[in-house]
Parts: sequence; C-alpha cells; structure tokens
Amino acid sequence: MGAVASVGADPGRIFEALCAGRDGRAPLRVFDPSAYRMRYAYEIDDRPEPGRDEPGRASRWLGDAVAQALRDADVDPGSAEVPVLVGTTLREQRSAELWWRDGTPFAPRDLHFDAALRSRIPGASSFTFANACCAALYSLALAGDLIELGLADTVVAAGTDSLSESTYGMLDRVQNETPTAARPFDVGRKGMVMGEGAVAVVLRRTGTGSGRVHARLRGVGVNCDAFHATAPDPAGIARVIADAHRRAGVGADDIDLVMLHGTGTQLNDQTEAEVLGALFAGGANRPLMTAVKSMTGHTLGGSGLLSLVVAVLAMRHGRVPPVHGLDRPVPAADGLHLVRHRAATADITTAQVNAFGFGGINAVAVVEAA
Repeated sequence: MGAVASVGADPGRIFEALCAGRDGRAPLRVFDPSAYRMRYAYEIDDRPEPGRDEPGRASRWLGDAVAQALRDADVDPGSAEVPVLVGTTLREQRSAELWWRDGTPFAPRDLHFDAALRSRIPGASSFTFANACCAALYSLALAGDLIELGLADTVVAAGTDSLSESTYGMLDRVQNETPTAARPFDVGRKGMVMGEGAVAVVLRRTGTGSGRVHARLRGVGVNCDAFHATAPDPAGIARVIADAHRRAGVGADDIDLVMLHGTGTQLNDQTEAEVLGALFAGGANRPLMTAVKSMTGHTLGGSGLLSLVVAVLAMRHGRVPPVHGLDRPVPAADGLHLVRHRAATADITTAQVNAFGFGGINAVAVVEAA
C-alpha cells in the first residue's frame, strides 16, 4: 500500500493522524481566495510558496504512492512490469489551468499519467479512468477482473487528484451554504470541501509474490444508476451494496466496519445513513462506521481507495479513527454506530468501503483481514 494526503506522506502516518483526530484543513493557499465564498481546503503543503503553484503535482503524488506500494509488496520499482490502473476525477486539470492562465509549459499527453509513471517505474503500463469519486474503487474492481481472467498476476490500482481552481469555483457556486470544514453526518454540515492526495495498492493473485499480505479483497460491486447529475439514488446505492456483498460472499452481519463515503453534503449523508440504517436494522451485528473525509477533505478520485487503506490498517491495529467534528449526528444516523470524538478499539475482520459519485456512479468494496 502507498498513500499521500494532507495529513501524512505514507499510509502509517496518515492512519496515526486520523486516529489522533488531526485534520489537514487550512486556509486556501494555492490561489487567491478573495474571488470565492469558501476559504478553506485540505491541501498537501508542498508548493514552493503560498499562492505559487506548479504543474504535475497529481502525477508526482501518484508516482510516490505507486512506488511506496511496490516497495511494500517487495517489487523493485525499477524493474516492475505491471499494469497500473489510475482512477481520477480531474486528471491534471490544474496543470492545464496553469498553462491557460500563465503560459506554464504543459503537453496534452500529460493529462494522462503514463509518462510521469514511466519516469519512476519504467515497466509500468498505465490506464486512466475518470469515474468521479468512485474512480479508484472502479480501478480496484478492474484490477480484480484482470487477475480473475488470467490476464495478470499483479496489478496496481491507484487514484490521484490535486486541487483545481475551476472545480473549486464550481463547488463554491453550486453549494447553497459555505462550508468552512468537512463535517460528515453532522446536523451542522454545509457541504463538500476539497482535499488532495494519491493512493495505490498492489493486488496479487493468491499465492504469488513475496511481500507482506495486508488483506484479502473479497469483492467489488460497481454500477451507474444515472439517477441525477448530483443527487444520489437510495435504490442505486442499495443495489451496489447488495452486489458487493454477493460477490464477496458475505451478509450484513459479517461486516465489522463501514468506511462511509461521508462527503458532508446534505443529500449524500442523509441518503447514505438511510440506506445503511435499513441494511443493518435488526441485525445481530452493528458495525462501526467512520468517514475519513472529515480529516482529509474530499480527495475525489482516490478517496474510496484511501478509505480502503485506512480500513486495512484499522484491521491490523485494532483501532478505528473517529469522524472528526461530529457533534450532533443527523437523525437518520440514530441507529448507526458512528465512531465519534476519539478512536475506537475493535477486533475487525471484514470491512465495507463505500464510494458514491456525481452522475449516479457507485462502487463498494469488501475487504477482509489477512
């Protein structure tokens, strides 16, 4: 596994920050905030100076995350010949903005991540999938398909996105209120706040490779219900969860932890809470639930896979990070076991990871402890 986010530069540091309740929120640094109502974001603080941006940051983090994951899997990044399936929402949109606005050199081919990855991992063959907030879990599903079909023994699934001014401005105008922080499932939530980051996992056929096995992927369900451009569909979400459980061979009572999509928007949190409340109502097991976007912001295309990495570390360490800033849960979440205020201690064997995106694109993964 490998990851980079506003709260840490590798999976271990990210997990420890989340368990400690440390968030990466800060006043907007990448561009002039005076044109916007929103003034905050969860940025990776690696720019030369505040207000001065540079191209290729999403590609750079992707290379970092993939290299971390390959080392962790005991694969030499210099000799790796593996497909890398990259999920993203924006690709290198920020780099294109800098080219348009400032004349910063940028080639159209660099919207795709292949050249940047090959500079770090010469044998990599990358494929980019733009599936909104579900993109990295779609990549994970496709990685599993490649292995099941016998087309590969080892595949890297990854995701990356950097802050884009056009997307930030769009969110600033379409959200009815002005959020100052991501507050999933809280009555006082006001909307989505963008974050930055990249994540990667090495998926292998059972019995191959020499690196440490962190977890087993049981199954991934995906669908696109095309219900609405932005509003989630409860029926579509219920179907994708059922599909993931069927593929994984599990039922609701087998789930110990749910990594929520948890964007902090009015409709997403309400819908997700209602669907999960109905799914787990009356069951013998009431899983713990958390939402890492409360501390990382919405890292867009890679967010689902980042939640999966956190779930795997929660299994290993027996700790679940809290939903940061959750003071008054929405009434729809009354029956849910949300982790609040501090990390929870738990024995976790099986986790469900939710990701729901614009346009009705949904993905749910089920992973179990090694």
